[in-house]
Amino acid sequence: MTGNLFESLAPTVASTAEGWHTAHCDGGSRGNPGPSGYGAVIEDPNGRVVAQLSEFLGVQTNNYAEYSGLLAVLAWANEHGAKRLRVVSDSELMVKQMKGQYKVASPILRPLWEQAKRLAARLEKLEMRHTLRGGNKEADRLANEAMDKGMGRRRPV
Repeated sequence: MTGNLFESLAPTVASTAEGWHTAHCDGGSRGNPGPSGYGAVIEDPNGRVVAQLSEFLGVQTNNYAEYSGLLAVLAWANEHGAKRLRVVSDSELMVKQMKGQYKVASPILRPLWEQAKRLAARLEKLEMRHTLRGGNKEADRLANEAMDKGMGRRRPV
């Protein structure tokens, strides 16, 4: 991996030409810990949605679910040849841990963080940005659908 890992995510004409994919990922739990899931939306360099990922994770913490969403996005990028990836998440903790601004003290999160670092190292470039919850609506919707499905609930149409 070369260059600055965590630059600004403002898209430019040059970055589109360079092949940047953008991923919005979110994780949540109902109770902490509680029934949990993640959701993610991945766009190609032209802004077209190329993947929607989600999974029910059973009883986990919200931070575990956030990292699971990031891992799903990084795995997708590696499997589909996306070399440059921008990740947008509403988990300030996860973003700052991935940037090295916060230590990863949790013995539950540490292996997830290590796996995320390994997957990120396979990319040419990775940029991460924190957003407020409103900046991640579609990923949040997918995470909630995963939790509902895993809990045997149906969401209204």
